[in-house]
Amino acid sequence: MAVKHIGQVSDTDIRTLRIFKTVVECGGFAASEVELNISRAAISIAMSDLETRLGFKLAQRGRAGFSLTSEGQQVYDYALQLLSSIENFRTQVNALHANLKGELTIGITDNLVSMPHMLVTKALARLKEKGSDVRINIRMIPPNEVERGVLDGKLHVGIVPDLKVIDGLHYRQLYDERSMLYCSRQHPLFGIELGKDWAQVLSDIDAVVPAYAQAPEIKLRQQQLHGTATATDREGVAFLILTGKYIGYLPDHYAERWVRSEEMWPLLPEQLSYHTQFSAITRVTGVPNLVLETFLNELDQLREA
Repeated sequence: MAVKHIGQVSDTDIRTLRIFKTVVECGGFAASEVELNISRAAISIAMSDLETRLGFKLAQRGRAGFSLTSEGQQVYDYALQLLSSIENFRTQVNALHANLKGELTIGITDNLVSMPHMLVTKALARLKEKGSDVRINIRMIPPNEVERGVLDGKLHVGIVPDLKVIDGLHYRQLYDERSMLYCSRQHPLFGIELGKDWAQVLSDIDAVVPAYAQAPEIKLRQQQLHGTATATDREGVAFLILTGKYIGYLPDHYAERWVRSEEMWPLLPEQLSYHTQFSAITRVTGVPNLVLETFLNELDQLREA
């Protein structure tokens, strides 16, 4: 079979690639109708046209659901790069006119919204005040995916815990987060002041431990617990603590709502606590972007205040 080559990329190609990107991110035709504001039939036609244009099938669709082919996954990755480049071009042209327009795509580790300093929230508010046409996209994803997204240009900026320093990334320290060991009201340890034998007591108590990456010193803390359950994020840890069957570490700002309502209790907060530093990360060799620079400037001002 002859190899099919793609010539000049047209406006129609860009439009169908945007539709394809949305379909992938929504998980199928039906879910993407609302997002795209076009009919399922129109989406199907656009996908078929794109497959014909490229010369291979992009996705399997039917009763079993929607899934990308291996070629479809590669085209999706290439489409993200292309659309990101177009957006960067638009942002740079706008910068020539000192007119703040474009997008800011930011990846954030889960459950930071309750941080009392609210640096990210306030910086986003100031960015929107300076550019009412700026479009903000937030992706709540694990730290390793945030780092990878910033490095490959899919994300403009990320907020992650300082687990390790990665070449190619610039770090701005934002938060010092304290985590403590909690149990719930239904747990036998609720309201009890543990004595000097606390380590022996806790060694027999079921605990939930994180299934995500941790700094070595924090991982050591978790290993001291009798881990009989895991969670992929802090919300999952909270779910299991609230069953009354497990103890586990949570950030104090996140657990505060339950502590205030006496649904959770911190166990030996002075001895059983640790700190995690969070930073804003950007790519060292990133393309100049006025929207991103404005956001980072606002972050810097808030950090120094």
